[in-house]
Amino acid sequence: MKDLRCDDNLLRHIKTNLDMFTSLPQEQKNLKRAAVAITIVNIDHDPAIYDIPYESSWRLNAALILTRRAFRLRRHAGQWALPGGRMDAGETPEETALRELGEEVGLKLDADRIIGRLDDYVTHSGFIISPVVVWGGTEIELIPNHAEVESIHRIPMAEFLREDAPILKEMPGSDHPVLLMPIGTDCIASPTAAMIYQFREVALIGRSIRVAHFEQPFFAWQ
Repeated sequence: MKDLRCDDNLLRHIKTNLDMFTSLPQEQKNLKRAAVAITIVNIDHDPAIYDIPYESSWRLNAALILTRRAFRLRRHAGQWALPGGRMDAGETPEETALRELGEEVGLKLDADRIIGRLDDYVTHSGFIISPVVVWGGTEIELIPNHAEVESIHRIPMAEFLREDAPILKEMPGSDHPVLLMPIGTDCIASPTAAMIYQFREVALIGRSIRVAHFEQPFFAWQ
């Protein structure tokens, strides 16, 4: 889809859909709270490194910020991730998401850039993650914090609208499949993939769907 431009029309479209959506919170004792930022920006780079078709006219098309976690990290090293992390005492999910955007990728935004929320997602690693949708816009600079982030990637939003997405794989011992989102010739795994898929369905397409039941691959359990 070459008409997914990162402009006011897309912002209004996403905000309208999120305003009509009621996100579901999760409240479970003994779980830690975290938040991630699903951040819309312009592409501004050549995504051919992921075998994604690219034309120079796409520079202002919309993308989502994803990172590869630093390989030196004790948990989830090298995995695809949305900018985010554990909530500090007294923080809201929105405050955490904006703080982590600044800390991990150098993008400092005010609270008026918050568009909405998606469903909380409970992970096998002991977290309740709140996805916060953020408008990053165009003409921004992203700088990785290499203590946490190996690399930053602006993945064209059109990749998440592919006909072969999502990919569902059976999970031994579970009634529910693992959800994966393909990008180029690679795949993003849940929980990140589940949140991106819900963003696609709710914010872009306007369908009210839930994703909390989708499983995570064993490597994400640690």
